[in-house]
Amino acid sequence: MQANTLLDTLYQQTETMLDKAVSEWQNMPPQKLNVEPAPGRWSAAQCLAHLNAYGNYYLPAIEKAIQQAKQSGSTPTDEFRSSWLGTYFTKLMQPDSKTKMKSPTNAIPPTFLNPAAALAQFIDQQERMLKLIEAARTVNLNQVRIPISIAQWIRLKLGDTFGFYTAHHRRHVLQAERALEAVSNPVMAAVK
Repeated sequence: MQANTLLDTLYQQTETMLDKAVSEWQNMPPQKLNVEPAPGRWSAAQCLAHLNAYGNYYLPAIEKAIQQAKQSGSTPTDEFRSSWLGTYFTKLMQPDSKTKMKSPTNAIPPTFLNPAAALAQFIDQQERMLKLIEAARTVNLNQVRIPISIAQWIRLKLGDTFGFYTAHHRRHVLQAERALEAVSNPVMAAVK
């Protein structure tokens, strides 16, 4: 795949999630984000807090890796070749994946949280992600490696890290949308 095509796609997907958060979620009463659609199901705010937990790990790791790559003279290449593990993780995280996964303990959001703070952090992280995607255009997506959060001895290519991170975000943003829809229209949500 063309490296710039991958980065363009990831940028557009991230921008779409940011636009939704700013234009829709920021304009609704914060307490609506905190309502669980059903007992034991995450609220929209909990979905965002879950994503924020991953952002707290991955965004600094990506930023550090890009800075180190620049300092060591990394230059971009035209092609990005996903590793088998990167492809696997990205497919696993896609919104249409049927695979259910249990979140690690450190990524399970609390039941009660400040929905406005969770949303503000999510927006900040999406803006930071856009800047990192742009910064990644100056380095080799195949050579820069990022340790994954659940097993830091496993290091994925930067392009793969961006891919699964963005897919994971898209998956939970859709979950947040479903939670908000269930809160807004419980009859229709029960039909689905």
